[in-house]
Amino acid sequence: MLRATIILLGTAAAVPAAAQVEQGAKNVPRFEPAFENQTRAPAVETEAEISVDTVTDGLVHPWGIEVLPDGDYLVTERAGNLRVVTREGETGEPISGVPEVVSRDQGGLLDVALAPDFEDSRVIFLTYAKPMGQGQTATAAARGVLSEDRTELTEVEDIFVQEPPADNAMHFGSRVVLDDGYAYVTTGEHFTPTYREFAQDTDNTYGKIVRVTQDGEIPDDNPFADVEGAIGEIWTLGHRNIQGADIRPETGELWALEHGPAGGDELNLIEQGENYGWPVVSYGRQYDGPLVGSGEPRSEEFVEPRYYWDPVIAPGGFTFYDGEMFEGWQGNVLASSLVPGGLVRLTLDGDTVTGEERLVTDRGRIRDVEVDRDGGVLLLTDKENGEILRVTTEG
Repeated sequence: MLRATIILLGTAAAVPAAAQVEQGAKNVPRFEPAFENQTRAPAVETEAEISVDTVTDGLVHPWGIEVLPDGDYLVTERAGNLRVVTREGETGEPISGVPEVVSRDQGGLLDVALAPDFEDSRVIFLTYAKPMGQGQTATAAARGVLSEDRTELTEVEDIFVQEPPADNAMHFGSRVVLDDGYAYVTTGEHFTPTYREFAQDTDNTYGKIVRVTQDGEIPDDNPFADVEGAIGEIWTLGHRNIQGADIRPETGELWALEHGPAGGDELNLIEQGENYGWPVVSYGRQYDGPLVGSGEPRSEEFVEPRYYWDPVIAPGGFTFYDGEMFEGWQGNVLASSLVPGGLVRLTLDGDTVTGEERLVTDRGRIRDVEVDRDGGVLLLTDKENGEILRVTTEG
């Protein structure tokens, strides 16, 4: 393991209630939150010494990470490689049998998840940018069987393919979350002014969370399964580009973390069949200046985000902390930030955010976050010479 230890000194002193994380000016100063602590919650501090160690480097834009039962790591690289990295930092050769991906712009091999029965079935799930012919692409999710020696993926088949295909390689999402026999796959709306409007329609899977069985079937109780003209896989709509999703352990709820435009990144509690507003409403503005859609941040017909950021954190993956190493972190949101970079911690009371902290702010773009088997926190840095970082309370 390469060691580049950074010590972040916590403090026992209480942070004044009015203090907030330093984050710069808002993109849309006139937009006010719908309820207390919907944005810029009071700053909190970890009262511990935190070490950041480099497990390995040399990964090419790593995107997703999972902890294997033996403690090693399964990591995707956006260029299309799936690799095993040992806890000691040894990086294996690319695993064969991975689906062909479109490695262009934001496309490539994206998320990875282990089936709940992985130790017996050896089944894993991947999301990726799938080539669709004539330069077109789509977000896809596939399942396959990882060989015992961890060198080959077999029996690979798609369980979801976004429709229709797009002629660009932007805003794919995408995370895959497994729960109770189902797979939730998050998508993006492919970015362009024309495509973004699709997020409000049920005849496509742009800007959606979809729900399928882990074999790719449409569940009978999906909200649009019996709606004429609608795509039965849709679970929720009105999203921009969801790159984070997780099940909250204490409640079983699905939560999602999505990119806004200039401002308006959102943490959402996902409810079956609901509409989250993009591109009609947003707490941000378009990159070139104008307000989004209606020019309003919210409307009664759309679900409000439980938290939003302006300016953005440019979120990647996130997880609910479920470990024993970090005292006081249990149940907290740990979100990766691409811009300005780092690890964002949110404390919760029910479904309301009560505090925010920024950590590991000097290691650049953080793409994904996962809890290690001992309660340490794993981070992926999104760069050509990408790293696995391990955050612990040990020196």
